Amino acid sequence: MNNTKWDELRLAMHALDRRPLWRCQDLNGHYSDDDREWFYHFRSVGYASILYADITADDPAHREAIRAALKAIHLPGEETEAGFRVFGYGQKGQTLDYL
Repeated sequence: MNNTKWDELRLAMHALDRRPLWRCQDLNGHYSDDDREWFYHFRSVGYASILYADITADDPAHREAIRAALKAIHLPGEETEAGFRVFGYGQKGQTLDYL
């Protein structure tokens, strides 16, 4: 995914009334700690190494708000038990759907 799409995600999540938790898995295997600060922290180390970002919904209404925001920007990802996963890179043999 390119920097423009990551910025669209960052701004969409920042604009929600209740900002969701996020964690990122890097290409080097590092999985970040939970964070709710989207405006500065999410972009603090850049986007080039993000394998995927996990976004956690607090409750069903929160999930719907996140889903609507993600659908509006059409990102590669999937719904998970906890919320959503947005992919920066696809893995060999992986089929990516769009939210």
